[in-house]
Amino acid sequence: MLRTRVITALVLVTGLLAAMFLLPAAGWLALAALVCAGAAWEWGGLGGFSARQRGIFAALMGAACLLVGTMSGLAQERAVPPGGLAALYALGGLFWLAVVPVWLARKWRIQGLASVVAVGLVVLLPPALALAHLRLVSPWVLLAAMAAVWVADIAAYFAGRAFGRHKLAPAISPGKTWEGAGGAVVGVLVFGLILMATLAPAMLNGTSLAIAAPLLIALTALSIQGDLFESLLKRQAGVKDSGTLLPGHGGILDRIDSLTSTLPLVGLVTLWFAH
Repeated sequence: MLRTRVITALVLVTGLLAAMFLLPAAGWLALAALVCAGAAWEWGGLGGFSARQRGIFAALMGAACLLVGTMSGLAQERAVPPGGLAALYALGGLFWLAVVPVWLARKWRIQGLASVVAVGLVVLLPPALALAHLRLVSPWVLLAAMAAVWVADIAAYFAGRAFGRHKLAPAISPGKTWEGAGGAVVGVLVFGLILMATLAPAMLNGTSLAIAAPLLIALTALSIQGDLFESLLKRQAGVKDSGTLLPGHGGILDRIDSLTSTLPLVGLVTLWFAH
């Protein structure tokens, strides 16, 4: 199993980096739409859709990503900020910041086709568009955002194994601890500090750090929420993985759960500073 996970991870990372730096804007938007469609297929499975309903939902989500992305200029090689996406990012951010904490505390279930579709739109479409938007700003910006989430996940794992004593959400994900969450925060803060020191040493001042630190902490908290939210849905659906597309890693949602909650925030912050 470990060998399969490593091989799959290497293939995914190699393919991702090649696509991120070599594809034209239109090609990357199409890839983002494909990821959105695949995630929507798995989302429909967690929501109890039939195979036909899952197929329709996946096709519509992929088409929506392509349409909105194209209308926002994400298929063109230009640096004009797609301000039209701000409302979608804000909607996604509001969902993760205000709704999901209550959702996790009360362990709500998604019931009914309309609810599955509506929540799926909010969870999947904004991050898919942010995936295309941030890469258009710079592949390095997107890579840094994704790397921060990976750092949070890795730091949480090792801090949890070394120091974990107090369960974070035992009824949802028994393996996660408050100590692991603290390790994730420390890991992301250190990662952000290294990036600033390497790429923009002039920004290492009190004002910049006072702005960056809360944003990085919020990013880490959201990444953990994204993971917990998908874990809750899987537990309620009675499945271990969201899918079987990625050998040793489960499905697409299993790989992007933390990105669904973090990329809209990064996109919104990027738009804010662009203006």
